[in-house]
Amino acid sequence: MRRSNTERIDSVILQFMRINGIETPYNQFRLIQAWPVVMGPVIQRYTANIFIKNQTLHVQITSPAVKQNLLMEHRSIARKLNEHVGAQVIEDVQFY
Repeated sequence: MRRSNTERIDSVILQFMRINGIETPYNQFRLIQAWPVVMGPVIQRYTANIFIKNQTLHVQITSPAVKQNLLMEHRSIARKLNEHVGAQVIEDVQFY
């Protein structure tokens, strides 16, 4: 017997996460985990601390030269990270 009201498992999980308020924290976690993948091992080597506050990704960079280069690309970095996660998680990236 076949049921006509079947749903895909990914949509059921997403709906469960939205109802229980864990979709945003999960996407923030995924975005932070995506930093080394999107930015590469060279940038990861100079990354000391990373967190999200008020839809802004805050990243501590240990090299002033690398930090200066990243400052010019902060909008495109935010876009790339959001695309990697598949959701609008952050609006900007700040380096300190």
